[in-house]
Amino acid sequence: MSRLGRTTDTYSHLAQRDPDDDALRLECGVFGVFGVRDAAAVAALGLHALQHRGQEACGIAAFDGRSFHTERHLGHVGDAFGGDDLIERLPGSQAIGHTRYATAGGSGIRNVQPMFADLEAGGVALAHNGNLTNFLALRERLVSEGAIFQSTSDSEVILHLIARSRKARVVDRFIDAIGQIEGGYALVALTNKKMIGVRDPLGIRPLVLGDLNGNPVLASETCALDMIGARFVRDIDNGEMVIIDEAGVTSLKPFPPQRARPCVFEYVYFARPDSVVNGRSVYDVRKRMGMRLAEETPAEADVVVPVPDSGVPAALGYAQASGVPYELGIIRSHFIGRTFIQPTQGVRELGVRMKHSPNRAVLAGKRVVLIDDSVVRGTTSRKIVRMVREAGATEVHLRSASPPIMWPDFYGIDMPDRDKLLAARKSLAEMTRFLEVDSLGFLSVEGLYWALEAGPRDPAAPQFTDHYFTGDYPTRLLDREIAEGQADGGKQLSFLVSA
Repeated sequence: MSRLGRTTDTYSHLAQRDPDDDALRLECGVFGVFGVRDAAAVAALGLHALQHRGQEACGIAAFDGRSFHTERHLGHVGDAFGGDDLIERLPGSQAIGHTRYATAGGSGIRNVQPMFADLEAGGVALAHNGNLTNFLALRERLVSEGAIFQSTSDSEVILHLIARSRKARVVDRFIDAIGQIEGGYALVALTNKKMIGVRDPLGIRPLVLGDLNGNPVLASETCALDMIGARFVRDIDNGEMVIIDEAGVTSLKPFPPQRARPCVFEYVYFARPDSVVNGRSVYDVRKRMGMRLAEETPAEADVVVPVPDSGVPAALGYAQASGVPYELGIIRSHFIGRTFIQPTQGVRELGVRMKHSPNRAVLAGKRVVLIDDSVVRGTTSRKIVRMVREAGATEVHLRSASPPIMWPDFYGIDMPDRDKLLAARKSLAEMTRFLEVDSLGFLSVEGLYWALEAGPRDPAAPQFTDHYFTGDYPTRLLDREIAEGQADGGKQLSFLVSA
């Protein structure tokens, strides 16, 4: 039995995106808690800690022993689940949640998670982080077999695969389903007796296990455990499924063993600096990235300035290694949720000041080393450089704490196609002129691996998913291959929306 709660579409304007917006976005974060009083309230706190992983939609599904209760909203977690009546709306001691950034065309309420379905074996709610690289192929097959889809999200494919499995036990149905999907993903699911967590065979997307007063917790990052006062137990292994019920936590390894290749961009940009990802402190890794960046690309300068907030740890490391003073030359406003689309190019040029304001007392008359986490299309970087110059900087030397981004992502990061990536289109000299800087430098791939204390990168067996810099994709890209083949034949696939 299920009782589906409210779905709201009051934030539909969030689907719009400034065409000059250069920020990378991760698709989502997941959270689950089992056997805890007022589980939905705990889930809401966990999602609040994961808000940085997706800021346009969120949802919670709770189970009270008899019925599922589900709410999905467009907007921020605090707006959707901050009311005093949350426990009345979503009662139960088991809950899973999801916070999502929607790709273009996929921001409608129908794609918000957790998704719920009444199956033959009972209700199933599912929240999924990442992207299935064979989503379209699976969807086409399922539709041809009579499946009816309510969304354009690849997460719904997983529900259909579970529903169509002929296995008797729910756990076996899950194993049957995930054995057919490809890509990078971490998912949490709730049935009427169990909570299930799964991490993809390469461990591309993160998932951790925690303990809240003896009760299991699943989350995308350890910062969500800290938020609710839970103890970190361990990372879910690559290719591992955990089944949580009244008897405790059971671990299964349904996939053939593979060497883990977690996403290196968790350290570069996505994870919160206070998280520990795959045993590594994100803050420490980012500081080491800055230290190595100072060694590889020094600059004669008076001050090191981060592009806040993601550039701060690397800038600290750069300043410490170079001996150049660290200063807050750019002040970020934390009251702007996102940059709205301005009506004219002239006004859009000023839009960067809604989030970043120059600190003239620091910048005027100074040679500035500007530290950013990465350079994607370069549009935002150029605006910030211009702003720093207008504040009186005599020189601007831009340094990226990641290697040049040369290749797009298909595992859950909203990233431009290759022809829109600055480093894929231009030489270092051309990028320097485009960005209007006195010099430009990037961390090397070898330097990134050094910062991760992973040793030299072995091209035959890399330790991380790093295709953004190397073009070395860790899995086949079936949907991409189909799309390119059909495009060559004069046909186009009409949509591709990820979790």
